[in-house]
Amino acid sequence: MPPKGGKKEKSSASGKEKEKSIQTSIPVEKPDYPEDIFPMVLTSTTQELFECRADEDVTGEKPYKLLKKDDIIQDIKKRAAVSDFSPVKQNVLDYPDDELLLVFDRDFTYGQSFYLVLTPEAKEKLLFVPEPETPEVIEEEVKKTPEPKEWISLGSEQEIEEEAVRETRERLRYKFSRVRRNFGVPVVFSDRSTADAKDSYLECPSYQDSRFSIKQLERDCGIQAVPRLQSSSVQTQWKFQRNNFTQYEAIEFKKEEIENILQADTLKNFCNLVTPRVLKALQQEQIINVFIDEWKDLATGAEADDWSSGKVSEGLMLYQAFTDQKYSKDKKVSSINWHPTIYGVLAVALTENKEKQLDESIVLDIRTSFIVFYSFSDPSHPQLLLECPDEIFAFEFCPSDPNIIVGGCINGQVVLWDILKHVTHLQETQPGGKKASDVFDLDANEHSKTPVIRYTAVSKLESSHKSRITDVKWLPRSYEVTKTGVPMENTNNFSVQFVTCSPDCSILFWDVRMRKSTHSASDTRPNVAPKNHVTPYSVCERFKHLDRSWKPLFRLSLPKLNATGVYAPLKIDLEPYTCNRSTDRNTEEADENEHGSEVIPDYSQLIVQSAGSLTPLADVNTKLYVGTEDGEIVYTDWRLEKEDSGHLQSAKPLHCYNIHHWLVNTVQRSPFLKDIILTTGGWNFTIWKEGVMSGPLIKSRNTEQECTVGCWSLSRPAVFFIGKNDGSLEVWNLLKRTSEPVQSHAHVASARITCITPWIASPKQHFLAVTDSLGMVRVFEIPKKLYAPSRNESVNVRKYLELGEEGLKDYLKREKQWATEKKEADELKKTIKPEKPVKTQQDIEEVTKKEYDEYLTLEESILKGIGLTSATAVTLNT
Repeated sequence: MPPKGGKKEKSSASGKEKEKSIQTSIPVEKPDYPEDIFPMVLTSTTQELFECRADEDVTGEKPYKLLKKDDIIQDIKKRAAVSDFSPVKQNVLDYPDDELLLVFDRDFTYGQSFYLVLTPEAKEKLLFVPEPETPEVIEEEVKKTPEPKEWISLGSEQEIEEEAVRETRERLRYKFSRVRRNFGVPVVFSDRSTADAKDSYLECPSYQDSRFSIKQLERDCGIQAVPRLQSSSVQTQWKFQRNNFTQYEAIEFKKEEIENILQADTLKNFCNLVTPRVLKALQQEQIINVFIDEWKDLATGAEADDWSSGKVSEGLMLYQAFTDQKYSKDKKVSSINWHPTIYGVLAVALTENKEKQLDESIVLDIRTSFIVFYSFSDPSHPQLLLECPDEIFAFEFCPSDPNIIVGGCINGQVVLWDILKHVTHLQETQPGGKKASDVFDLDANEHSKTPVIRYTAVSKLESSHKSRITDVKWLPRSYEVTKTGVPMENTNNFSVQFVTCSPDCSILFWDVRMRKSTHSASDTRPNVAPKNHVTPYSVCERFKHLDRSWKPLFRLSLPKLNATGVYAPLKIDLEPYTCNRSTDRNTEEADENEHGSEVIPDYSQLIVQSAGSLTPLADVNTKLYVGTEDGEIVYTDWRLEKEDSGHLQSAKPLHCYNIHHWLVNTVQRSPFLKDIILTTGGWNFTIWKEGVMSGPLIKSRNTEQECTVGCWSLSRPAVFFIGKNDGSLEVWNLLKRTSEPVQSHAHVASARITCITPWIASPKQHFLAVTDSLGMVRVFEIPKKLYAPSRNESVNVRKYLELGEEGLKDYLKREKQWATEKKEADELKKTIKPEKPVKTQQDIEEVTKKEYDEYLTLEESILKGIGLTSATAVTLNT
């Protein structure tokens, strides 16, 4: 040990001598920093060892760190020359105190991020900064702040109050939502070639928004009374034009003059003379027709429909209006349907008009949702109420049995009602039947007068849609589908399946029949209750086997055509189909059902049959049109396909066209032309033909008001109706003009039109039900001009649409040709380079000489201007 220690001391001594020799050999320059500090760079390792990490342990506000002298010496011994403190080794050894001050220099004042204080005096100055001395202030020299004077009002508060801007209308509330499955999905960007864009660059040009226009409703302008003007001409010239004006005031009588005029006999004689003549003129309607019937002139009274007198109205006539303050207050109508067999009865589904936040205070105030039945016999009171587990957005009567109603809730569940027990009560409201007052006690309250029917079955929540159901469609009774979407012959000839869609990106197929496993348990239940027994609150037992266990037959999704993701359907439409292979027995039963006979299918005895025992139908069109929440029209097949792994999946859509600017609210097939479809959404409507994949045959121009709903006429192939956001209704006729409606009825409703449903009551009586977002239902009688078809109207409409199809094909060909010609022209412009003219040596010399002569001329003119022409000439001659 001693020898080793001696060697270390010797080596350290020799090192000191070497350092001194090096220091003496190199000339010392005077540093740019004080002598009592040393700027240095500390590596991250050193900062962690001494806990002086920049911007963590030491910051700009607290830049000081005290380091122990022994720790620094140990670091120098351990890491030798690698240590950041090796340049100040001798200064550290000579430092008298136990702690040295390290300062973090964020602004690099001395060239480095840290500097070490080498003397205790400098350390004391940095750590203990003396407080600045405050000079003594004499009390007399202190200036007192002026005190404000008392406010004297001169009436300016009223002017400020009048000029203040206050909100006078309710603020608009917007809600932006997203599909739940898209939460947290990574964003996928794609590149786009600038060669495909115009002029090789991408731009987002501004355009005028066609959805609205700002109209000037009020204008401030000054008006001044002037005397009557009279034009005249003279033989003079008006050399000096100037503006002239005249201001005058009316002559007013004094009080004494007014009293003398009123007491004069001439005024009394004049009044006595004129009074009989004025009374006679009023009686003879020479001044104004006081006996005019303004209601009759509006063509809304009963006299407007006097066919015998020859007075026929060409517009819609209000026939009946339905409202109820108890069930429709603060609600909007989401769906409406006429009863298929009972005259003058219609059902409406009501939903909340205003969005409510889901807090405890509001949840307690939510009212029970109902589907309300109205009748022409009593428009002010509902005739029947269907209790709903939640708000209903769409419902439909069963085509085979009108007593069965299926609907879709806001929470995605499917609900089924059976009104068989109460159909007698609805029939009594028809003309000639017993009134409701004959059945119920007049002293009973309103709740007891209106029967309430509880839903029979509701689907299982886990197997239902994940969002609101926006459309419900029954499949035709001529066929049914299997779990894979294959159409099979329906031997029962009853409608047993229906389709629902929802913005949760799925379409579900449902079956109301009983499964084989549940048939034995339901055999002991009674099938039908007595029809005449009407209770205020009752439930039918025919479909109890479906309650809380109802699951869809199969699920269909809509994968996007050229991108990842799926479409969100809002409306669907299926092609109607009539099976020609039905037996005579089924055909006779079908005819009896259509004519409203008592042959009603017993659904409690129907069982789902196996697919092997059914006959497949190859001529059924399994394609359907779908309208999405992004304004897209999708044409797809509901048959499921097998993957390579053997799993069933939904097929890719056959066609997708983004034509509407907003939610698609109508997808309806023409009742006369089965391949023609009407769609509405955003600010326009379109008409499509099934099989034409290149686009719509007719597309309307964008309007200021949003198209909220549309429907075809049930009697005229060329007529359809469009409802608007401002409550107006348009009637269109394809055989007259397609650029504008043939009739436009403003203010048909007081708010946004939500549903339009036509109905044929008799060959000479057609109705149109219109609902709005305030819960009001208005029934209009369609005039003969709009429901009586012209000669060969269906054939003419077909020819017109065929011409539109040919025009669409020609336009697409021309558009494709224009794009090809433009692309070829752009490529030719890039390949051909402009030829530069070849200049010879002689041409270059001539140009140079010409430029030199111009330079000499300019130089001479400048010299003449400053008076140096003679001197220049002498210089040139020498």
